[in-house]
Amino acid sequence: MEEIKNNDRSKTKKPINPQNAREHLANERTLLAWIRTSIGIMAFGFVVVKFSLFIKQISLLLGKNTTLPPQHGYSSIIGIILVAVGAIVLLLAYIKFKKTEKQLDDEAFIPSSKLTFWLTMIILSISILLILYLIENTKRY
Repeated sequence: MEEIKNNDRSKTKKPINPQNAREHLANERTLLAWIRTSIGIMAFGFVVVKFSLFIKQISLLLGKNTTLPPQHGYSSIIGIILVAVGAIVLLLAYIKFKKTEKQLDDEAFIPSSKLTFWLTMIILSISILLILYLIENTKRY
């Protein structure tokens, strides 16, 4: 019975050489790094949104006697965008993982840094927006 199971497995997957195994494992480690990155981006977005809600709750607790600078609500929007960017990065990382896996199986790997480039540009753009937002808010104090 066990021999039949082993024979079935050998028909579906061919054994790979140790070098190819290392390449597949490196591909998996890269996917895990992208997953950690996307979780970090989403967590940062979550913190930005929650901090905005925290400021609103503090202003309600302090009452009408204390005046806080007017809030424009941009931090909530930026936080939601960051969570969405993290989810998109996760999806793109998985797509890149599967594409690389297929290229490694076909022994026709073509390196590409498009995902890294676009993620860098998006995070840089959001960073610039955050910097401008913080500069605008600190002028009021």
